[in-house]
Amino acid sequence: MGRAQGHKTRDKNKASLPQVPKNMKSDGNDVEYSAEFADHADLEAMARANAANQRVTNKRRK
Repeated sequence: MGRAQGHKTRDKNKASLPQVPKNMKSDGNDVEYSAEFADHADLEAMARANAANQRVTNKRRK
């Protein structure tokens, strides 16, 4: 019995793991938005979120 025969069963699962195509992966932003249904609270929340994103990107650039 050679050395390679003992390792075959250990690595058997690696070939059968499912792979997700790149076009099916998402970046986590799955929110649908309609400006015609937005109220003042929605617009204010979006403005706060955009300001927070700007602060984060400015910190990363420094």
